[in-house]
Amino acid sequence: MKLYLVQHGEACAKEINPDRPLTDQGKADIERLAAFFKQAGIQVERVIHSGKLRAEQTAERLAKVTASGMELETSGLINPNDNPKAFDWQSESWNRDTLIVGHLPFMAKLVSHLITEDENRLIIAFQPGSAICLEHNDDAHWQINWMIRPELLN
Repeated sequence: MKLYLVQHGEACAKEINPDRPLTDQGKADIERLAAFFKQAGIQVERVIHSGKLRAEQTAERLAKVTASGMELETSGLINPNDNPKAFDWQSESWNRDTLIVGHLPFMAKLVSHLITEDENRLIIAFQPGSAICLEHNDDAHWQINWMIRPELLN
């Protein structure tokens, strides 16, 4: 089982637009990430986002190539300052490849929690438009499969 964790693309400053939609750069970065996902043949059975506009716009673009026709899900447990331990890891959904689009610092803490069981021991450096693939291995532990950042997709 794989989790694809994505930080939303670059968003407008709150002062410019309080809804914080993706900027043109953010849209371009996510389109390149979507092309990478498509070329890699990545398919998921669930796409979950925080409900914030920038995460929803990112999830919509990625879902077109990873989960065509699938309805996006919103979770109130993956906002920027939410506790990753509160996310329901025991649900049946974790038996299916899943794409989650969220925010910092939550996404970085989630990776740390899954890999090291210590959310405060940050082990990766997300930036807007970054994606990491975690895989649940045979001994029921998570491991990092790969990570990609926007500058690598140019």
